[in-house]
Amino acid sequence: MPRSRLILVLGDQLTPDLTSLAEGDPDRDRVVMAEVREEAEYVPHHRKKMVFLFAAMRHFAARLRRRGWTVDYYELDRGLGDLCEALRRSAEGREIAEVLITEPGEYRLREAMKRRWPQSLGLSVRLLEDRRFLCSLDAFRDWAAGRKQLRMEFFYRDMRRRTGLLMEPDGEPVGGRWNFDADNRKRFDGKHRLPGPPRFEPDATTRQVLEQVAEHYPDRFGDLEPFWFAVTASQAEEALAHFLDQALPHFGDYQDAMTEGDDFLFHSLLSLYINAGLLDPLKVCEAAERCYQQGRAPLNAVEGFIRQILGWREYVRGIYWLMMPDYKEENRLDSHADLPWFYWSGETDMRCVAEAVRATREHAYAHHIQRLMVTGNLALLLGVDVKQIHEWYLAVYADAYEWVELPNTLGMVMHADGGYLGSKPYAASGKYIQRMSDYCAGCAYKVSSAEEDNSCPFNSLYWHFIQRHRRRFEKHPRMSRVYKNWDRMDGDKRRAILARADALLEHPEDL
Repeated sequence: MPRSRLILVLGDQLTPDLTSLAEGDPDRDRVVMAEVREEAEYVPHHRKKMVFLFAAMRHFAARLRRRGWTVDYYELDRGLGDLCEALRRSAEGREIAEVLITEPGEYRLREAMKRRWPQSLGLSVRLLEDRRFLCSLDAFRDWAAGRKQLRMEFFYRDMRRRTGLLMEPDGEPVGGRWNFDADNRKRFDGKHRLPGPPRFEPDATTRQVLEQVAEHYPDRFGDLEPFWFAVTASQAEEALAHFLDQALPHFGDYQDAMTEGDDFLFHSLLSLYINAGLLDPLKVCEAAERCYQQGRAPLNAVEGFIRQILGWREYVRGIYWLMMPDYKEENRLDSHADLPWFYWSGETDMRCVAEAVRATREHAYAHHIQRLMVTGNLALLLGVDVKQIHEWYLAVYADAYEWVELPNTLGMVMHADGGYLGSKPYAASGKYIQRMSDYCAGCAYKVSSAEEDNSCPFNSLYWHFIQRHRRRFEKHPRMSRVYKNWDRMDGDKRRAILARADALLEHPEDL
């Protein structure tokens, strides 16, 4: 009789048709799943993120057992140090032919599996392609080959053609345009009911995880309660149905808006479930497309939502694997300041930042504009060390895995790759936040001023960023007007703005 194999299933691979499971045999092979210290502690993950993943893993293990699989599951209380140790324990006393693993989403882990684990285990470790993505890594490399710039917009158009999503029979995009982003920048006017995400009551399994995480990580960042994330595929499907029915119709108009009265607006929160494997990205896009076809949601909302998954999500994964490991070391703007403590405490007079950190602490979630244009914009303008802000984003958000988080942080937020991912830095003054939110009305700082002692820090820091990186950006076709506006300012005013920014940069903890 053939020897059995061990199939390691990771916490973000909670999909029944995973390539490793598809190749395995439930009658002969064993599945291994584990909650281990290394994965929980290599960055200080939000406690709610850990509960979400561990609870979803335990429910998935139960699902596999119902399908006839033998599952060795190592809970947090077992105290295992790393995933290799879990495999070693499952292999003890058994004739094991090899270890099967669907490729992980992190370079660090893949390298360990390929280079260290075979010798440590005394077993062959075979990595299989992760086919849950819509663009294979080989297909992305082929697309990228020979291109001077890898712009997401062109990749997205190619993915639309490949999948047929929102395409006419003649090969033209539905509605005559590829991108409706210009229609999706409204400030929330309070005229529409905010549905909020669906909330799921924790069952006994999830409550046990809550207790264990509270015991092992009592001082870790992040609120544990209330916990209401979906932790099973069926609950994730309910969350998708809720979004499509209740939120998608207004998602497009207000996807860039922020309001103090609600942390979610019309956002889906489905990234948690897609990235963990509880939802299939193509099926999610197809469900959104049907809403447009049935007249349940406008095109600008559906196209904007599909672009986030089919375009941006697939694009950043391709960038990550194309550029690693050197990509992680990029720091083209020479940013080395320490991350201010208020990114953890929320104790700042900047209302928008305090609200973003509060939402992050409570939910392990903040939507993309809070991440990019509030906490991200501030880190860019302060010149925060790229690795520090990268580790913060990776730690605090429940949908964050390095393959998706690193390109977003290093490339889009910090412009540390020199424009490889984004053509220009996403730097902005407080006027952007005033235009897209109601935060400024309740803030201690004046958004209308840049040089006064109580002026919005974003304003002077923005101009300081523009000035200190002048040699790099002044000839940039999308930034030349900014430098013309700066040069037209009165000299005394410019000096006062820079002096205000210098004071803020010297004591960023006091913001």
